[in-house]
Amino acid sequence: MVTESAGGIVLNALNEVAVVSQKGDSWSLPKGHVDPGETPREAAEREVREETGITELAFARELGSYERYRIGKGGVGEDEGELKRIHMFLFRTLQQALAPEDPMNPEARWVPIEQVGGLLTHPKDKAFFESVKSVLLV
Repeated sequence: MVTESAGGIVLNALNEVAVVSQKGDSWSLPKGHVDPGETPREAAEREVREETGITELAFARELGSYERYRIGKGGVGEDEGELKRIHMFLFRTLQQALAPEDPMNPEARWVPIEQVGGLLTHPKDKAFFESVKSVLLV
């Protein structure tokens, strides 16, 4: 079964990217399930707000989608019980303060673009980020 998820790459005025800690044991771009009645973009905006506390988002562009299994327990391996199709969007913000609302995502931080790929836990998250990195500042 494939579940629909959505998320965002959020750039601040310093061209840093918002990255979130999931359950305190892995790092990801802010994203999550698309709720009934939501569009993927609406879900991405909600997930960014919940996982980073960023409320001032400016939509820049769609970045495409990719599929992957969710991260396994303890941030290790994959849980093949859920295959996610993740729709990603690029947003910009002037907001600097990060204050996650979601207790499952206890930490968010701004990371320079060049360092994001090295921080992301899931290999497919890394591969997707690297594949779109060249269009983020265009």
